[in-house]
Amino acid sequence: MARTFSIPRLRPVWLAVVVIGCALVGGFVVRTWAPDVPVERLKARWAPPPSQFLAVDGMQVHLRDEGPRDDSVPVVLLHGTSSSLHTWNGWADSLRATRRVIRFDMPGFGLTGPAPDNDYRMEAYVRFVAHTLSAVGARRVVLAGNSLGGWIAWRVALAHPELVQRLVLVDAAGYPFTSQSVPIGFRLARIPVLNVLMQRLLPRSMVEQSVRNVFGDPSRVTPDLVQRYYDLTRRAGNRAALVARFGQLREDPDTAAIRRIAVPTLVIWGGQDGLIPPMNAARFGRDIAGSQVAIFPALGHVPHEEDSAATFAALRAFLAGPSAAVQASGTTGATLGGAGAR
Repeated sequence: MARTFSIPRLRPVWLAVVVIGCALVGGFVVRTWAPDVPVERLKARWAPPPSQFLAVDGMQVHLRDEGPRDDSVPVVLLHGTSSSLHTWNGWADSLRATRRVIRFDMPGFGLTGPAPDNDYRMEAYVRFVAHTLSAVGARRVVLAGNSLGGWIAWRVALAHPELVQRLVLVDAAGYPFTSQSVPIGFRLARIPVLNVLMQRLLPRSMVEQSVRNVFGDPSRVTPDLVQRYYDLTRRAGNRAALVARFGQLREDPDTAAIRRIAVPTLVIWGGQDGLIPPMNAARFGRDIAGSQVAIFPALGHVPHEEDSAATFAALRAFLAGPSAAVQASGTTGATLGGAGAR
């Protein structure tokens, strides 16, 4: 006769495990539930005057156009991945008294939101920037960009040399690189299933960790800054657009093209950038003839946002003329050099 036995003492234990597990998962979902937010609900806080919304390529583009209208060569500022025009607040505040300064949320980010055709390839971004500048009547500009925005900026300089008078690359993408540290939000956006879940769940702590990750000194990250990134990430369609962006935008196949850039160029880099290594600043310096390089040893991947005053000092000197020496001040310090600086 077959022998049978039971383990009745274990059943309550497993039941307890299941109940506790469900409670934990349920509690996590409740605490982190963060569905998309319609753009109209975000405008009051994040798009007060002088914000405007301009129709470009089927989108209502969130844009700020400030400073003297008779400035024939405005300064245009392009933000990076998961950022917005607000990242340039410090530079814009310093520029607008004497220069026209234009900045806007790129497709897939900020209040502009997703592209209607879901196209986030480099060609689409270059086309979008050219169309936006045409819409605001900017025919010749100083073009500055950070990270993805820097990559777009140098690609615009190559595709539309008649448009770009000067170029400013701030921790710019373009060359292949190996990151020492990647924001957790970027990592999750690349993982199947998890990237779908994160379109409905968004722990505020994850956003905070991601922002702190790109600062050289995380103590500079304020609750208001985290709230801004959190709110704009939840703009309807932005999280899905980020997943699409990572799926479409590959390494640049022709970085040798950088050597064809023939406009005065300033390269600014944070020495504590763990996402795109500072060695890439030297590569830009070597490949762009006559370029100037300013390294800020204490700053991270968004040095213009982390210490706008120190980095703006380098920009101001660069804008003063081709013979002006790039100088920077402040507690962060800077390592400066001309073409080929290391």
